[in-house]
Amino acid sequence: MSNVPSELKFLPSHEWVMVEGDIATIGVSDHAQELLGDLVFIELPDEGDSISAGDPVGVIESVKAASDTYAPLSGEVVEINSELEDSPERVNDDPYGDGWMYKIKMEDADEVDNLLDAESYTDSIAEDE
Repeated sequence: MSNVPSELKFLPSHEWVMVEGDIATIGVSDHAQELLGDLVFIELPDEGDSISAGDPVGVIESVKAASDTYAPLSGEVVEINSELEDSPERVNDDPYGDGWMYKIKMEDADEVDNLLDAESYTDSIAEDE
């Protein structure tokens, strides 16, 4: 069974969010990296990009498939994990730690209420299996 930290919020498309003040750190879930397998490339949004919840903002490629990643929240990208450019396998090794993808300054903190909590996300991935 995949690791689903209770303090995080999730999208059905397997992105996770950790909110600290008005900054949200975003990555892909342990379940997503398990499904994809060994990652070989990650395309991230650029710092300064303005993104909207639900928009595609990047791509993750593995030896098996390529998948779009989606913005869970609206805001401005304030930091990217540039380590992933040379080491996309960090997402496989530590999806909730060193494998984070980018951080945004949230426009509307109320959007967090639209995300799945860990229990709901766990239920949604159990239905997929």
